[in-house]
Amino acid sequence: MKTFRSLLFVPGSRPDRFEKALAAGADSICIDLEDAVPPQDKAAARAGVIGWLEANAEADPACAIGVRMNGLDTLDGLKDIIAFSETTARPDFLMVPKAGSGADLANLSQLLDLRGLSHKKVALWAVIESVMGLKNASDIAVTCGSSGGVLFGGADYSLAIGTAMDWDALFHARTTLATEARVANGSLMDVPYLNVKDEEGLRAECVRVKALGFDGKACIHPSQVAIVNEVFSPSEAELGWAKRVVAAGRSGDAKAMLLDGKLLDIPVYLRAERVLSKAGIEF
Repeated sequence: MKTFRSLLFVPGSRPDRFEKALAAGADSICIDLEDAVPPQDKAAARAGVIGWLEANAEADPACAIGVRMNGLDTLDGLKDIIAFSETTARPDFLMVPKAGSGADLANLSQLLDLRGLSHKKVALWAVIESVMGLKNASDIAVTCGSSGGVLFGGADYSLAIGTAMDWDALFHARTTLATEARVANGSLMDVPYLNVKDEEGLRAECVRVKALGFDGKACIHPSQVAIVNEVFSPSEAELGWAKRVVAAGRSGDAKAMLLDGKLLDIPVYLRAERVLSKAGIEF
């Protein structure tokens, strides 16, 4: 499973920002052809993004590069499908907005041969931002598979249910995704924090969604990346705990034992291994 701590959106109509986004320190960037591009600019943005991908096909960037296409039920979405089917320069992942069912995503995957039968393998990400999408979250996650993931589109979802983007209003959706979106062992990311000047608010929300089980958070400005990466990286305390758990588990003969007076069983041991794995520490 490939997980991202941070995903930085960059407008598809601003190719001058692509390299800057790559240098921002995010685990991934997502070039946006949907919300960030006005209707009159979509054709030019689409051509520009594909041209940039083709020109940089042999590059080895420090982060993953994805593209958020237009909705599958829109004319521009169909044009995106045609355009990407005619180029061998593929992003690392393709993000589909307003995902409503796994069937639609499966059809897209087949049309674009995303599994790599003839081209580079492309991971599939779905944005769940509607009531129907939340209802079908597990089916959508299965279609995206362990190589892809789910992004919670909290702004559109709050509009759909008639609320503001308050924590309490979106709590049910987040906890539902924390369960349903895990059926395929894919990655799960949270909606961007919209107030780019509120660093304390961003940090606090990151801490809360991390506690629910999210792997990371999307960003809409490079200034948000460092905070998001910090929060979603294991802390020194977490790493110390994980190392001690793994060491204790390997030295014991029983399936369950006590460590610091607390039960250490297989699920706890596996959680410790996951913490070390996220930090890139061999065990």
